[in-house]
Amino acid sequence: MLTQEVRNSLDLADLNQLKCDLNNLQPVDVGEYISLLPEKQRAIAFRLLNKSQAIDAFEYLPTEVQEELINSLHDAQVVHLVEEMSPDERAYLFDELPAGVVKRLLQQLSPEQRQATATILGYPEGTAGRVMTTEYVRLRQGLTVGEALTKIRLQDEDKETIYYAYVTDDNRTLVSVVSLRQLLFTFPDVLIKDIASSHVVKVRTETLQEEVARIMQRYDLIAMPVVDREDRLVGIITIDDVIDILEEEATEDIQKLAGVSGDEEALSPPHVTIRKRLPWLLGIMGLYIGAASAIAPFQQVIAAVPVLAVIMPIFSNTGGTVGIQALTVTIRGLGVGEVTPKDTAKILRKELLAGLGTALALCITMMLLSLIWAKPHERWVALVAGAVMATNTMVAVSLGTLLPMGLQRLKLDPALMSGPLVTTLLDTIGFLTFLSMISIALKVFNLQS
Repeated sequence: MLTQEVRNSLDLADLNQLKCDLNNLQPVDVGEYISLLPEKQRAIAFRLLNKSQAIDAFEYLPTEVQEELINSLHDAQVVHLVEEMSPDERAYLFDELPAGVVKRLLQQLSPEQRQATATILGYPEGTAGRVMTTEYVRLRQGLTVGEALTKIRLQDEDKETIYYAYVTDDNRTLVSVVSLRQLLFTFPDVLIKDIASSHVVKVRTETLQEEVARIMQRYDLIAMPVVDREDRLVGIITIDDVIDILEEEATEDIQKLAGVSGDEEALSPPHVTIRKRLPWLLGIMGLYIGAASAIAPFQQVIAAVPVLAVIMPIFSNTGGTVGIQALTVTIRGLGVGEVTPKDTAKILRKELLAGLGTALALCITMMLLSLIWAKPHERWVALVAGAVMATNTMVAVSLGTLLPMGLQRLKLDPALMSGPLVTTLLDTIGFLTFLSMISIALKVFNLQS
């Protein structure tokens, strides 16, 4: 994290000093600094970086800033930067660039890098193949430990990670894996096949990236081999990629639960914010027509018992919150692989048991509040309010559990069952039940004043 003190010390007015300061910072801090500069000053600051610092810092820039620099730098500089990027980062950048720019850059890459990039871009988005890198250490079974270390020193210096080396046969079929630690602490004349482990945790190119993250988390891996359908090694996924995946998935789920479209950031331009949020807001307004329609037929009832106007917002907010609590816990459990749709009955039983205690407490609280606000001839409303609050609470925990589980079973994203949608459903059910019971009580017991 680039501190404010360091940021203030970087003076654009003194380019010689700025050049020295930027080249002594960590690449990630340089990327953060440049991305925070006004658009016209970014290219100036970037040109002050030395060759290696520019290459490293470029990968830490936001995609829109990378695109901006590509348009402002000479072609030779751009090609060199893109050529030195890791294949997975390059593929991510190409996903965001205009097709014409991607085509031009691909034509100028070396055949090896062009093939590596095209391979990654050929896999569907959100899969292991799309986020893997083709830069990994591969060893043959017949090598000795000494030969393997020599190969790594001479040929694999530019690989993304060397903590694991993957042993393959002549057809590139993944056979086993050996760690750098094992290589360093084993005698040079020992054969690789004698120390490598054949119990390899791996994923296929079509495996979803969320599943890859869960597997790596489960087995505490810092790199994961990716194989094709013939079990041939085609790439690896590293821990930094998994952190990005987890952040992306968590952000997406949180935004969906809040009714916000994906990809919106805190510093997104106002027009982007409007474009991302307005469709959700209009959709939610459409849903609330259902809740309003549930109230509309009971206008005379509300006029006859004015305290209902005070009590009804409590139903709305409390029931929605209970539903979102159950929804969030369930979606989180599904997201981290803690539970599956097979556990629906178990989770529902737990939520219902917890809901009983919650419903009782909310029922009593609702009755007391109703007694405080109601006029003497309206105090009978407290009984109905308490009963409906308890019922709505049980419905809320049930919906918060069953809806995401149902979506997961249908192979849909559970986060699609967003908080606003659940709140609207609960409002409609709660209002309809509450006002219907009040209406029946007025007619049957002639309680209207």
